[in-house]
Amino acid sequence: MECRIREWRLTDAEDLAKALNNKKVLDNLRDGLPYPYTPADAEGYIRMMLNADTDKVFAFAVSLDDTAIGSIGAFRQENIHFRTAEMGYYVSESYWGQGYMTEAVRQICDYIFENTDIIRIFAEPFADNAGSCRVLEKAGFAFEGILRRNAVKNGVIKDMKLYAKIKE
Repeated sequence: MECRIREWRLTDAEDLAKALNNKKVLDNLRDGLPYPYTPADAEGYIRMMLNADTDKVFAFAVSLDDTAIGSIGAFRQENIHFRTAEMGYYVSESYWGQGYMTEAVRQICDYIFENTDIIRIFAEPFADNAGSCRVLEKAGFAFEGILRRNAVKNGVIKDMKLYAKIKE
């Protein structure tokens, strides 16, 4: 099975809703996503990504044999950080630990470094999210440090880890 990133399609809404309608997935993401997550929520997100400024938002479906199994995006920062992008991602729980997200991270980094002026991509997973940290390490990101007591998720104060990949 081939994993690749591709542009979102409105027909991905059911698959996206299936992936995100899972508390284990949502517990590792930033706040703001509804639960339960419906196909209508997914369609709204997909429309927003398809209409986003393509110089600032690089958002893709993570697909396996053309079925959306997750999402990956990088978002250009502003001001003096305009050549830096923050990356976020998730994959449906049934695909955890199979290397698909590592491949998607490699693909989006290649795409951004080859097609934009961005020189640095960073990610900030929760420190206790070992799977996400491992994805970044396997995709060639350098661990730059711990952001201590950096977030509150589900009422718990959490550390985050800072990883970055630099355009060579």
